[in-house]
Amino acid sequence: MKELRGAGVALITPFTEDGHVDVEALKKVVAFNIEGHIDYLVVLGTTAESVTLSKAEKQLVMSTVEEANAGILPLVIGVGGNNTMALVAELQSVDLSAYDAILSVSPYYNRPTQEGIYQHFAALAQVSPLPIIVYNVPGRTGSNMLPETVVRLAKKFENIVAVKEACGDMTQVQELISKRPAGFLVLSGDDITALPTIVAGGDGVISVIGQGLPEEFSKMVHEGLEGNTELAYSYHYKMQEGMKLIFEEGNPAGIKVVFEYLGIAKPFVRLPLITASDSLKHRIVSFMESMIRIPA
Repeated sequence: MKELRGAGVALITPFTEDGHVDVEALKKVVAFNIEGHIDYLVVLGTTAESVTLSKAEKQLVMSTVEEANAGILPLVIGVGGNNTMALVAELQSVDLSAYDAILSVSPYYNRPTQEGIYQHFAALAQVSPLPIIVYNVPGRTGSNMLPETVVRLAKKFENIVAVKEACGDMTQVQELISKRPAGFLVLSGDDITALPTIVAGGDGVISVIGQGLPEEFSKMVHEGLEGNTELAYSYHYKMQEGMKLIFEEGNPAGIKVVFEYLGIAKPFVRLPLITASDSLKHRIVSFMESMIRIPA
């Protein structure tokens, strides 16, 4: 498995005005992040609006990112859902040879018990051809995968190698870090808690804003990992307003405004999401205009 510590980003899926996947814009997003020294790319995560992509569109996104990346950065693929048997079948049939790990969200809507969550991931671990990053995001799934469940999975299955933790509770994050087995990675799933997680002993982040500010964000993460806390927090505070703004009207509406400002992609999203309001666009643009390069 390639290194998954550091700054990963959950890529957007750019769309044209008529609603098609914007292949050229997606290539530019990938190139921008490679140039900005991001450590790895996450394809078809929540930020990619994967739930509103057809099977053919998902394949198009995968092939586009694979081509644009050209083996430069590790790739993580989102394979998650609330139908365990369907996911098992998908893992057994889809060609994932271009990828280094799987990101799999805890089952949503069904609201399983902790034992149900454990058995779900146990079933995936037994068939997965790749290492698995389990993803806890209670605000979206309706259930919280507790530290004891994550640690139980990590100890039982060698191919469950990390957790993307987006519970928003640093006490829970600290418990995970203190109880995890050796070598198991704790990754922040929230931009605003990325650096606090690293300072507490975590291993990095899978970010949204990082893809729009890759150079600044990757510097923050790496300075934090190297123990240069004061310098890392100087980057954090520069980006803090933007971390909040891009989620104000849902994800990825906000980060797509960032890419529109950068001239890389248009701000279009798919229903039931809608594009950011003019008020939010104005504030995000003001934030981007205020950003200055921080000396290394």
